[in-house]
Amino acid sequence: MRSSLLCALLTLCSTSVLAAATPDAADLYRKHCAECHGKDRLGGQGQALLPGNLKRLSKKEAAGVIRNGRAATQMPALGDKLDEADIAALVDYIYTPLSYIPEWGLKQIRASHVVSHPWGSLPDKPVYDADPLNLFVVVEVGDHHATILDGDRFEPLTRFKTRPYLHGGPKYSPDGRYVYFASRDGWVTKYDLYNLKTVAEIRAGINTRNLAVSGDGRYVMVANYLPHTLVLLDARNLDPIRVFPVKGSDGRSSRVSAVYAAPPRGSFIAALKDIPEVWEISYLDEPEPVYIGLMHDYRYQEGFVDKGPFPVRRIKLDDYLDDFFFDQSYRHLLGAARNGKHGQVIDLIVGRKVADLDLSGMPHLGSGISWDYQGRRVMATPNLKKAEVSVIDMQTWKTIKRIKTLGPGFFMRSHENSPYAWVDVFFGPNKDAVHIIDKKTLEIVKTLRPEPGKTSAHVEFDRDGRHALLSIWDKDGAVIVYDARTLKEVKRLPMNKPSGKYNVWNKTHRSEGTSH
Repeated sequence: MRSSLLCALLTLCSTSVLAAATPDAADLYRKHCAECHGKDRLGGQGQALLPGNLKRLSKKEAAGVIRNGRAATQMPALGDKLDEADIAALVDYIYTPLSYIPEWGLKQIRASHVVSHPWGSLPDKPVYDADPLNLFVVVEVGDHHATILDGDRFEPLTRFKTRPYLHGGPKYSPDGRYVYFASRDGWVTKYDLYNLKTVAEIRAGINTRNLAVSGDGRYVMVANYLPHTLVLLDARNLDPIRVFPVKGSDGRSSRVSAVYAAPPRGSFIAALKDIPEVWEISYLDEPEPVYIGLMHDYRYQEGFVDKGPFPVRRIKLDDYLDDFFFDQSYRHLLGAARNGKHGQVIDLIVGRKVADLDLSGMPHLGSGISWDYQGRRVMATPNLKKAEVSVIDMQTWKTIKRIKTLGPGFFMRSHENSPYAWVDVFFGPNKDAVHIIDKKTLEIVKTLRPEPGKTSAHVEFDRDGRHALLSIWDKDGAVIVYDARTLKEVKRLPMNKPSGKYNVWNKTHRSEGTSH
């Protein structure tokens, strides 16, 4: 009896000690984090602290931020208030997914809306003498800034702070005056490139993938991982218009991988992560028809689920597609799942798959480009899992060449006036290399190593295709300007991890050598 009582007391004692020694992460979060990051970790003054929003931050780095704070932000150092066990518990807590899909509807979106310069209130003339259509927006993720770069002189016009963790690439209004940014935390920012001012912001989601601008410049569509929605905004002041819950025909909810504008079709196209469908949403006004070849007003084709404003067309597939490439006419969509082995070709007029693609290296189709080769149109894409570039005949949809590279790549770029295509070697030991491919021979003619040991990535051309700009992805990085024909370095501009450069002319005129 005494022995049983003693065992019970020892067990109770050890359990109490263990409980006292185990930090209560939820309580620590409430005390030290909730005021800035939101009681549900959905963000507020600080960013959302959820696994999807923290993808670019390792757990070790997150512990360092909690311990030491973050320079040039309002994040304080908590190392004097929390011990290492507390910090470890907090890190585990913020990297734990929520057990539910959080709500972020029109009420929350409207509450976040800030308009600094209402539509029409700023002058319609640029405040500089540079060509506004040959500007580059350079996103510097190292310290969350953007540089507006004159594409003729290669000199910065201004540099300004952005929302943290921009994602999906900035998009332009059709006239090139405005640029729209999306952050991983769901913030959409509209910036006036004539007056070099932020004009409006709104938080359209909790974990956002990207945005697209309609071909007529009237709308912005935002794709969200959390919640599972597409959000339509008025492009003028970013006023919210409609939230589209994304669910399959069986009621299953889905994350949205990305949204794209299809200007010739007057629609947005959405890639869905969790259901085998592609969505097309028309932004055309009634009763204006659209003609594509011999097809009439595609809004009334099979698949649209309603006939009101912004009708949704569901194109059902036999596999998931979350990465897209469009041909120049936007009739054909080439898609692949990031975890799949093959791709599909979807004819958007008939609304069904018309071919399979032999793409087994996990292609990065969003970075694909096209050009004319031996009298036919080809598409080329890097692969995230194979050290090769796949070249596909866009008439037969067959892979006609696999160009071997020094490692898997992420970005591929060219220009209609350039004989070369550039592709990086983003992954692996040769990350400092970039290959130059002759578009006539499909052979690598030169390999550059502009900064040994540092990642070289994301080439973008100026509007005439005379210069190619390449990023050194490092906090002590640079944008390097090359003569696009001689492949000689022209200029080097120090930058803080410039992740991408986006030329106004090439994007607004849908250059065949860049993403749209």
